Amino acid sequence: MLRTLQPELLDSLPPDDPEAQRSRRDLVLINRIMGNHRWIVRTLPALVRAGERVLELGAGTGELGQRLAHHGLASDGLDLSPRPQDAAPASRWHQSNLLTFPDYARYPVTVGNLILHHFSNDQLHQLGAQLRASSRLIVACEPWRHRRFQILFKTVAPLFGASRVTLHDASVSIAAGFCGGELPASLGLDDGNWDYRCHTTALGAYRMVAIRRT
Repeated sequence: MLRTLQPELLDSLPPDDPEAQRSRRDLVLINRIMGNHRWIVRTLPALVRAGERVLELGAGTGELGQRLAHHGLASDGLDLSPRPQDAAPASRWHQSNLLTFPDYARYPVTVGNLILHHFSNDQLHQLGAQLRASSRLIVACEPWRHRRFQILFKTVAPLFGASRVTLHDASVSIAAGFCGGELPASLGLDDGNWDYRCHTTALGAYRMVAIRRT
């Protein structure tokens, strides 16, 4: 299954649009079912050093930032959308395009959940150039690109009343996801400077942990 990018409906809707709000609620449930936030929260504490601040790419609803704060991790959000009401009180919110965000140097740890699949390989390489210059640790959770997960989602989604936006965007997201070593390669994380591992889950998550060699 070749990696293909198509526009997602949610990206074209204003933040206060009822369909956008419903789709974001669907995403909260999808993250819980897939265990994406739980995995990130389990993974980070052993890897983040004292005094380091985490930058979450595509922070969206702020739910992951809340969970990180609950576990004692200082994190800030980066997103095109305005700061959500439920963002962790101690977190900063950067409303900016992640490809042109000017302050990556302030963050040695970068986290992304279901965000990097939105970008082409060329855009990921552009982002990777900035992360390679600033980040010590990159943790990402993305869709595993496989046709069976498109079929699985279409089967399961009606059981929790997924919206038409979610039904469309989930299929598009899976088609834009990653397999094998594609994500670290797209980010330009070479074996000489980075230790990275990628694994997949039975529910269709593709997960990467990359640590800069000292």
